[in-house]
Amino acid sequence: MAQIEVVNVSFQYPTGHRAIQDLSLSIDKSEKIAIIGENGAGKTTFARLLNGLLRPTGGDVFINGLNTKAATTAQISRTVGYVFQNPDDQIFNKDVITEILYTLRYFKYTEEEIAKRLTRVKQLIHLDNLLEENPYNLSYSVRKFVTIGAVLANETDIVILDEPTAGQDKVGLDKLEHIINVLNQEGRTLITITHDMEFVVRNFDRVVVLADSRLIADSDKRQIFWNIPVLEKAIAGNPEECLLYKELSFAQIFLQQLDKAGESCRNGIKHCEDKKMKAEIAYNLAYTYFTKKDKLNFDNWALETKKWADAGDRFTQNIDKMKMELNK
Repeated sequence: MAQIEVVNVSFQYPTGHRAIQDLSLSIDKSEKIAIIGENGAGKTTFARLLNGLLRPTGGDVFINGLNTKAATTAQISRTVGYVFQNPDDQIFNKDVITEILYTLRYFKYTEEEIAKRLTRVKQLIHLDNLLEENPYNLSYSVRKFVTIGAVLANETDIVILDEPTAGQDKVGLDKLEHIINVLNQEGRTLITITHDMEFVVRNFDRVVVLADSRLIADSDKRQIFWNIPVLEKAIAGNPEECLLYKELSFAQIFLQQLDKAGESCRNGIKHCEDKKMKAEIAYNLAYTYFTKKDKLNFDNWALETKKWADAGDRFTQNIDKMKMELNK
């Protein structure tokens, strides 16, 4: 039996809004899965159905064979850890160390076990010098790691990360990827909800796409990023549409699906009005042609990048470096 079984699940909020419709999928132990889709597609609702914060209004969710309808949220939380998208929705203690250890003390773990788990969490999130700080005195990105630490302390078999890259700089992203690698090596199941396609390509193997409250694709990341119609449906109407086109194109370049990357770039350029975003997407298209060693098309899109980018912009500088490489 799969570790997670979702069988014909639907969920309707009291307002009448149906967030999930007839969704079925199986997740095996140790899988790394990214759930993507437009805002309002049902991603966060789906995640909360997995950890027991919500119960299906139709169908069933099984965690290690246990129907979530027959268990309390506290019971499910010992198997499924969920890191909220907004850390402020999760944090409620006056200092970092109390926040991290709250659930362990709630379940009355021994002091020896608590100390052991705290040591492990400190090694992963590197907040040793902030343990006595009030979390609300810390930056948003650091508060995200406080909530991640609180979930890691529970050592759950399944970890769900909701938009974990939001607000993170390069240091935070590297730390996050290290945590994912460690958890995967330990055999834990990892599920993320994200709009960050570069993060998906680098860290996850299977991609589930939701649109209009339904599952529209579920496959290996290579198959998903080849499928432009599915991706376009998944991001249609999203206010971050231009950013997603840019990141989708980067992901496809990363996977060397260069014609698909070019198609994503051109769609993004067509839909975007923002000058800076156009410069970023045009840069991706220029990079596509640079990767293909297509000098004529590279030159055309290098000019477009410079036209839209501000003087001295990093894209302009990088275009000049690529041009030198192409002319060697």
